[in-house]
Amino acid sequence: MKAIVYARYGPPEVLQLREIEKPVPKLNEILIKIHASTVTSGDSRLRRADPFLVRLFNGFNAPKKITVLGNEISGEIEAVGKEVKLFKSGDAVFGQTGLSLGGNAEYICLPENGSLAIKPASITHEEAASVPFGGSTSLHFLRKGNIAGGQKVLIYGASGSLGTAAIQMAKYFGAEVTGVCGTSNLELVKSLGADKVIDYTKEDFSKRGDTYDIIFDTVGKSPFADCIKSLNKKGVYLRAVHMTLPPVIRGLLVSLFSAKKVIGGIATERKENIQFLKELIESGKFRPVIDRVFPFEKTAEAHRYVDAGHKKGNVVITLQGNY
Repeated sequence: MKAIVYARYGPPEVLQLREIEKPVPKLNEILIKIHASTVTSGDSRLRRADPFLVRLFNGFNAPKKITVLGNEISGEIEAVGKEVKLFKSGDAVFGQTGLSLGGNAEYICLPENGSLAIKPASITHEEAASVPFGGSTSLHFLRKGNIAGGQKVLIYGASGSLGTAAIQMAKYFGAEVTGVCGTSNLELVKSLGADKVIDYTKEDFSKRGDTYDIIFDTVGKSPFADCIKSLNKKGVYLRAVHMTLPPVIRGLLVSLFSAKKVIGGIATERKENIQFLKELIESGKFRPVIDRVFPFEKTAEAHRYVDAGHKKGNVVITLQGNY
């Protein structure tokens, strides 16, 4: 089968289209013929080994554990292991691939109890592939922040893959949502349900004097001190990108010496979250947001676009030859 692989860290050019061995499902696994995948900021960080911590678990001098990127997939089940009971051949499914990634390929084997669900019939494979990362990560962090109806929530980086999902998720839980984004993305953020939008190129949200129950930084670029100042007395500052030591230490100090909390880390993939997202989509309460779709053989170009840092929603890879 064909896959996009990388043998060294670096710019998008390190990604190459190669022929690798097609996987065979184990007793509890399903073999998925992938129709669509994505390129996320996480894929970009792994490719670049940024932060340096990436090298500690994926190979110091070159990638060894993960050589095929891609955490989100949508496709059709081609074969199932003998012990599989939840799915059957021919089922259209979508979900996340786990820590081993591997979604930027023609096929993948995943355990039937992994983060997978039947694809909603109302959306395409491209749309389905764009849902799991942003949707499940938003759900993870907002629940960690004990989101509740009537709360005031600020989403920093509201127009990215995580931000567009976070707006919709926060609105589902009944919060009043303020989205912070750039000028060109204001209308998109409004269309997703944000009650207020702030153009960060023209205004500093922290200078308004407003306070929030939850501030959710989806891109790792919010000003730490200003966010803490803009929280209510028992407010929660969520940092989806929280992988360097300084903000971790500062977060611990804030939580230790005040009633405010700083929560970061990595979202846990859960099958229940993908099923929850499927139900939200089917009920019309969540819609995928796609910026651009690239053909499989141009995955390096998709990475280059993600690296530029201006995407709106999600960047999708389509494997038309697999339809």
